[in-house]
Amino acid sequence: MMADYKVITPDFVNLHISTSNSDIPSFNDKRFPKDTTIADLKAKLELITGGSSATMQLEGYSKDNKLICTLSDDSAQLGQYPLEDGMRLHVVDKFSIKNELDFGNVPKFELSDELYANKADSLRAFLMRNKLGHYNEDNIQNKEKLKKEEQEICEAVVLGSRCKVEIAGAATRLGCVMFKGKVEGLDGFWIGVKYDEPLGKNDGSVKGKRYFECPMNYGAFVKPQNVLCGDFPEEDYDLNEEI
Repeated sequence: MMADYKVITPDFVNLHISTSNSDIPSFNDKRFPKDTTIADLKAKLELITGGSSATMQLEGYSKDNKLICTLSDDSAQLGQYPLEDGMRLHVVDKFSIKNELDFGNVPKFELSDELYANKADSLRAFLMRNKLGHYNEDNIQNKEKLKKEEQEICEAVVLGSRCKVEIAGAATRLGCVMFKGKVEGLDGFWIGVKYDEPLGKNDGSVKGKRYFECPMNYGAFVKPQNVLCGDFPEEDYDLNEEI
């Protein structure tokens, strides 16, 4: 009796993205879930290409650049179309959002603020619709709150104190606090730690500027929220001990 076999296909597809606007370069392969609806796919492509999800049309091309399908049903899923890894997804649109950013020195027709605010395909509408930049008030407030909390944690850390550094995905490390404050070229506040073992990334300096002294690979700069100060005695590493 023959066994039943089931063909299993990947849940994602990698597609090369191109556009009908010759001024917009093509994009390297993007990975999309096959269960994404075409409407949601257009919303993602709006962020990638600058086209408008309300007006764009999508075409699928084979690896030898032959048109194989038109993704015209917004309620359909991407996996319902015969698209495979390495094929090309072509975005056809007027790219009015992108064009607003690329007018250069060419004289442009300027709308009044009232008329511009009512345009559905303007850059402002695009930013507001996706809650980007200064149109995302919650994000701005959260960032300011986090920065303030980070500064408060940093100021509370005592120089010279023993500490434990815990970062997601990395082993816990013990050391001593050698620096706290701003680091040139890096955003926010930082804690400079001299580790008990050579598990760091530097010698207490960043881009040629020194913040504290320690041997190479014993130093590290970590965010204040990843540092816990306390009674953490240096462990005794007996290199001669064998098991």
